[in-house]
Amino acid sequence: MDQPPTRDTLNAGHRERLRERFLKGGAEGLHDYELLELVLFRAIPRRDVKPIAKTLIQRFGSFAEVISAAPARLKEVDFVGDAVVAELKIVEAAALLLAKQSMKKRLELGSFAQVLDYCRGAMAFRETEEFRVLFLDKKNGLIADEVMGQGTVDHAPVYPREVIRRALELNASAMILVHNHPSGDPTPSTADVAMTENIADLAKPMGVKLHDHLIVGRNGHSSMRAMKLI
Repeated sequence: MDQPPTRDTLNAGHRERLRERFLKGGAEGLHDYELLELVLFRAIPRRDVKPIAKTLIQRFGSFAEVISAAPARLKEVDFVGDAVVAELKIVEAAALLLAKQSMKKRLELGSFAQVLDYCRGAMAFRETEEFRVLFLDKKNGLIADEVMGQGTVDHAPVYPREVIRRALELNASAMILVHNHPSGDPTPSTADVAMTENIADLAKPMGVKLHDHLIVGRNGHSSMRAMKLI
């Protein structure tokens, strides 16, 4: 008499079918929780990971927000330990590296798609503010991408003279300022505008052009250049 399938057999079959769907249709054909399952398979080899994946998506909101979440918060979810956190952070690091290396080839300033993709991936879902500067050469190639301020949920310290000093050290011809709003609303504050004007005023006599100041958040982005604030 045939034996009924065991839980392990059913789990293995589900994993194989999900992998086949991914290989045939890519990520576009999967829900966020299913893509997350594929990541969790390696860290949790035997347990059914679908409930864990669904809980993570429910807790953080999306696949991108899960892989960007702080390790301590991820571990608040049952069965999420160091192995799961490591897999999630490997995916996050790979995504950012791919975006950064693509952006390094050349920043097309007529279209900020590559810049925005990279900055949103790096910063949009962080729980504290971060201020970074993209230093560019004369052909708008990326010289360096440096975090120059980390702070609280609504403030990151920025020292305009340090930004200019670093631009001169790198022999940069232009800059793009970027910071995130953990609240999700990318609208620039009065302080954001004042700080940007300060940096632009210091940069101009040094021959360094400020191309833009981008603000990213869960709910989108804003460009001070597009808003005519620069």
